[in-house]
Amino acid sequence: MQQRLARGEAAALGEFYDRFASLVHGLAARVLSDERAADQITREVFGYVWENPDAYDPKQGSMRSWVAKLTQREAVQRLRQAEASSHAESGGGSPEELELKVRRASAAARADYIVTSMPAPLRAALELAYFQRRDYRQAAADLSITEDEARRRLRLGLQLLSSANTRPPEGAAPPGYGRAL
Repeated sequence: MQQRLARGEAAALGEFYDRFASLVHGLAARVLSDERAADQITREVFGYVWENPDAYDPKQGSMRSWVAKLTQREAVQRLRQAEASSHAESGGGSPEELELKVRRASAAARADYIVTSMPAPLRAALELAYFQRRDYRQAAADLSITEDEARRRLRLGLQLLSSANTRPPEGAAPPGYGRAL
């Protein structure tokens, strides 16, 4: 797909959009809590991909991860700008409060991405435990799996989710993944 985008094939952009639009819009909306801003971020991310298809390096990870990272960075930058403007106009709020809000929104977006990216069996077990308040025994029965398998799926799903709350050190992003849009 990257090669087709680099050749300027409009059909490739359409396929790319079909594959990743809900991810991009969902992450942006989660960070910004604003549908219009999420729409704008979605347009900007796909515009960036169209204009810079060579920015993606398959050696650094999947295209999905790259697009998610682009979206998250752009949305967080937009949130910082909006909150800074809001705080400047109202004369309230400290830089620490702003940074805390940005970190929370960023962690929530990472968690959403992790859940939507995990294999369906893990996601199903977590959804039963979280949304339907099932314990591992009930989840095992609902999913027609052993209790050991239910515990394993829940443990692995929770381990994956816990990574959403850990912030990578500054500068830890792979080369080419930190460029502004």
